[in-house]
Amino acid sequence: MKVYTYSEVRQQLSKVLDIARKEEVIIKRKGGETFLLVFKKAPKSPFDVHGVRTSATTGDILEAIRETRSR
Repeated sequence: MKVYTYSEVRQQLSKVLDIARKEEVIIKRKGGETFLLVFKKAPKSPFDVHGVRTSATTGDILEAIRETRSR
C-alpha cells in the first residue's frame, strides 16, 4: 500500500492512478484526513457479445423473419 500527500497526488495524478490499478493508495491531507484510492473495474454488459460471421444478407434475415411470422 502506497501513501502520498495531497500535494504529491496533485503533481503526479496519472502516476498515482496507474499505481492504484495494482494496489491501494492512501492520500493524506494536511489536516490529518486520509482517503483510500481503490481501482474499480467497470462491469461488462451482458449485451457485450462478439459478433458472428455469416454470409447472410439483410434480405435473407428479413425473409426468415417474415417466414416465421406468417406460420
